[in-house]
Amino acid sequence: MATIDLATWDGDGVSAPSQAAAAKRAYVVSRTVDLAVAVTTKGSALAQGDVLQVINIPAGAMVLAGTAKKISAMTGTSTDLTFDIGTTGVDVDNFVDGWDFDAAAVGSWATPVGVNEPYVYTTAGTVDILFVTQTGTVTGGKVAVSIVCVDVDPADRAGLAALGS
Repeated sequence: MATIDLATWDGDGVSAPSQAAAAKRAYVVSRTVDLAVAVTTKGSALAQGDVLQVINIPAGAMVLAGTAKKISAMTGTSTDLTFDIGTTGVDVDNFVDGWDFDAAAVGSWATPVGVNEPYVYTTAGTVDILFVTQTGTVTGGKVAVSIVCVDVDPADRAGLAALGS
C-alpha cells in the first residue's frame, strides 16, 4: 500500500477573494486524476490499498459532499477496480463507497453515499481515492473528483473588507 500525492494547492480549497468573512458561500473544487500519472508518480504499478491524495483541504474548511465522474476508460488488466472517496484516517468512504470504476461507463458518475457527513477539517487534509479492490494492473484512465465545501473559519482574511464596512 502506498500514498501517492497528486494534489496541488493551485485552486484547491481557496475561497474566491471577493468573499468577505460575513458572506461565505459554498464552492466546488474539482480535480481530474490521470491514473497513468499516478503510476509514474508512484514509480510502480498501482495496487489494492493505494491512496491517491486528490484535493488539498485547508484547516477551517467544511466539505459538505463529494462525488466522481469517469472521464476516460481504465487501461490495464484489472477487472475489479473499486474506489472509495473520502479522507484517509477520518472516513475513507464518506463521499463514495465501493464505486466499480472499471465497470462504469465513460461519462458516468459515482453514486454518492446516501448519508454523508459534512466534515470540518480542523487541520489541513486531503480528499482521497482509496483503491479498495483491484487485481491485475491499472495503467491509465481518468477520473474527476469534485467536492462541495465552505470556509467555516471565523477568522477574517487579511486584506478583505467585511460587507458593509
